[in-house]
Amino acid sequence: MSGEVTRLDLRLRRRSSLFYAAGVGAYALLIVVLYPSFKNDASLNGFTTSTPKLAALFGAAGSLTSPDGWMNANLYANFVPLFALLMTIGYGAAAIAGQDEEGTLGGVASLPLTRRRLLVEKTAALAVLSLPVPVVSLVAALVGRGFEIELGAGALAQITVSSALMAFDLGLLALAVGAWTGSRGTALGVAVAAAGVGYVISSLAPVVGWVHAIRYASPVYWGVGGNQLHDGLDTAGIILLVLSGAAVAVLAWAGFRRLDIH
Repeated sequence: MSGEVTRLDLRLRRRSSLFYAAGVGAYALLIVVLYPSFKNDASLNGFTTSTPKLAALFGAAGSLTSPDGWMNANLYANFVPLFALLMTIGYGAAAIAGQDEEGTLGGVASLPLTRRRLLVEKTAALAVLSLPVPVVSLVAALVGRGFEIELGAGALAQITVSSALMAFDLGLLALAVGAWTGSRGTALGVAVAAAGVGYVISSLAPVVGWVHAIRYASPVYWGVGGNQLHDGLDTAGIILLVLSGAAVAVLAWAGFRRLDIH
């Protein structure tokens, strides 16, 4: 039975995963193709200099005509986390609480699997679902080298890994809340609220002093807000994401052990 639950859950979400990945990939390629038409438009930078706080809320900070500034403002600071989180939080809330509310989790739990194994397999499915959006964005960024978007391989690898970890962690939070409460709505609400607050902190950190001081409270900042495309590897961010994921996994297991499955 090893891996059967993971494969089943992924099969149930294969259509939505393909649509999300295809949509983000098409959008990312459009952003790449458009860059040469805007790279010499100095007026673009007026948006970030005249209204920096408003621009920051949309993921725009610094120069919008540099390759890293263009890709951050139009892709990595906003669309990548948004669509990656739609996939992982949606699955995380449904994986245990959603299936329990539907009455299907009991059938899965009756299989010759321990609860621990069942949780491990659902966590593995979540890990897979955290990959499509960051990976298609990476492919688009690599294609961008043919359109004057020169970004370092290390920086691209960093933001691909960190954005996937960020999506995984917040999806795992939804799974953990669902395991404790048995409520899909509560799991969605808590995880979406955490993601929303994290996005605001990550976006405003470059332009608001007190927000900058608490930037490490945001997993979104660790994932995509640390200017990874310009500065490259952020070891601290990766470590924080890994440790946070491990802590939330323990929380999920504690809740799932005591859940009265229907």
